[in-house]
Amino acid sequence: MAPVMGLKRPAAAAAAQTVTLPAPAVRDAVRAAVREAEATAQATAPAARVPAPAAVPAEIARDGVLCLEEVDGRRWSYVVDAAGAAVKAKGRASVGAAFKAVPLQSPLPPVEEIMSFIRSYVVPEGFPDSVTPSYVPYMSWRALKHFFGGAMGVFTTRTLLNSVGVSQSRAVPGAVAINWILKATLFSDSYIALLLQDGAGRVGKMLFARQGKKFDYDLKQLRFSGDLLMELGAGIELATAAFPQLFLPMACIANVVKNVAAVTSTSTRTPIYKAYAKGENIGDVTAKGESVGNIADLLGTGLSILISKSNPSLVTSFAFLSCGYLFSSYHEVRSVVLNTLNRARFTVAVDSFIKTGYVPTLKDGNSQETIFNPPWRHEPVAIGSRFGEAFQEPASFIAIKPLFEDERYIVTYNPTKDKVYALLKDQAKPDDILKAAFHAHVLLHFINASHANLNARRRRMNSNRSYQHNPVNMDFLPHIEESCKIVMSSYGVFKKKAREQNCNSYLVANKHFFAPQGWIMSESLLNPGRARLCGVVPQ
Repeated sequence: MAPVMGLKRPAAAAAAQTVTLPAPAVRDAVRAAVREAEATAQATAPAARVPAPAAVPAEIARDGVLCLEEVDGRRWSYVVDAAGAAVKAKGRASVGAAFKAVPLQSPLPPVEEIMSFIRSYVVPEGFPDSVTPSYVPYMSWRALKHFFGGAMGVFTTRTLLNSVGVSQSRAVPGAVAINWILKATLFSDSYIALLLQDGAGRVGKMLFARQGKKFDYDLKQLRFSGDLLMELGAGIELATAAFPQLFLPMACIANVVKNVAAVTSTSTRTPIYKAYAKGENIGDVTAKGESVGNIADLLGTGLSILISKSNPSLVTSFAFLSCGYLFSSYHEVRSVVLNTLNRARFTVAVDSFIKTGYVPTLKDGNSQETIFNPPWRHEPVAIGSRFGEAFQEPASFIAIKPLFEDERYIVTYNPTKDKVYALLKDQAKPDDILKAAFHAHVLLHFINASHANLNARRRRMNSNRSYQHNPVNMDFLPHIEESCKIVMSSYGVFKKKAREQNCNSYLVANKHFFAPQGWIMSESLLNPGRARLCGVVPQ
């Protein structure tokens, strides 16, 4: 006999009834009960609210304008395009209506479209608000320099090709080949010669990299010196035409010189671009600056190819292009405005403060900086020197030592070398080094004024004979004492005026930035010597 089971069937008002069903009918009964329960729940639940289709407001439907948009100075209007869409009653368009963009300005002329396209490759985004005001003069001179450099490259390459036997008719087309193809052409018969030239250049680049610290504080001077070396290398390459039998050693020397110049240019490029970038756009400024240089280089190369077909004088061409290159390079470096005080700008700032009581602005201080420092130039101030260089006799040291008991440095003057020395004690801190440099320039000012007055009196007394003043060191003890008083009262004022920050707010890419306009002073920018006096401590 088949098993049976009890099933409770729900009722609205009565108690549950127990019905005995055979096994095959159990499943059907359960399903029917579930369906009945779901139907009851749906009948008693509140009806869900179905959202009505959104509609465009009547004021938008009337004029059709959704919003306005501006892209690179051009404005667009987004309007409802109700064509082909169902329009409801009472002037309300359905949400399914499309929209379209309508320009509010007339299309730009083709010339302006081309200029806008070119600007996107040569100027940073947000120009001119994204760069400092001195960016345009710098890039103008830089482009002119690369123009002359590209033109010079054609003449030097043609000369190298002629020196190894390439005919004149084939030299000009070969001059536009890239550098590694050129080297393979020049030395295809001598792999060792190729290695010598490349190896010499790489060794020169590696050795000059030892001077890397100077790139941080004398980058203007090194940048211009690098361009001088570049022209020297070009001159050596052109000289191979007169001495073809010395082609290999001359080409190696030229390659060494040019590689050293390349290291200088590469190492000083980023700090200069950083000085022009406002905000966080140094990458954009660098990329656009290099693009301008490449375009100018290509233009100079193309023009030089056309001119070289007429076989102009090599000496005349080199003289003209070199003068143009160096003239542009000098003004390019001169237009750079840095806010750091290296030795040259520190000297300008201190001299101006002593004479006028004011520290020059960034622009004035950079414009008065000496760009070219030949190796034989006399430096009147030395910081961090050794004891034997500053003093010639013990009496000089004993005489001035009490004046600097409370300082972590000693400043003196050596009349034999006509130089002011600042000796640093082993406890000297960064501010002590800056103070020693300031003191040295103050003492130099007194000494120069004393020499000028004394020489003027001597010339008036005996105008027919020249006078050379060479006093002993003890004669300048009063000047050292006077300089100590001046430094004690004016060094703090100098620092305050130099570091005054007139913060200007500017907007780049919808972000506000603040630019401090004061000088940044650091002892490392003065490149002090490593010698320190031990056992001479302040009381």
